Amino acid sequence: MEAAKGRGARSNATGRYESDRRESFDDGWTGDDAEVQPLRTVLTPEHARTIIARNDSPDIGFDRSINPYKGCEHEHGCIYCYARPSHAWMGLSPGLDFESRIFFKPEAAGLLEQSFLAPDTAASAST
Repeated sequence: MEAAKGRGARSNATGRYESDRRESFDDGWTGDDAEVQPLRTVLTPEHARTIIARNDSPDIGFDRSINPYKGCEHEHGCIYCYARPSHAWMGLSPGLDFESRIFFKPEAAGLLEQSFLAPDTAASAST
């Protein structure tokens, strides 16, 4: 199976948290001359309460990140991206769904400003 042009994933396999599995296979109904339709990207707004995500994973070298969107449509399609499994939590594929279904946070800038103006609860808890 060839990768879609401009995409890094070769499949749209089911996320690991789903009870049903899907996989592509050649059932003989499409000929070799069948034209592959381009995969369109779908942008969906996601309304978030916060913009700074905290992380305590020992295998990631930082404890906070800002994620104004979920998914990624980079030309080179980093198949190794650590963020791909986030789509599996939403019942989507970490493959082509991650590259073609982007969830963005329209109020990201305002949430970031609020977090800068708010007292740091981690700092105040240690004092």
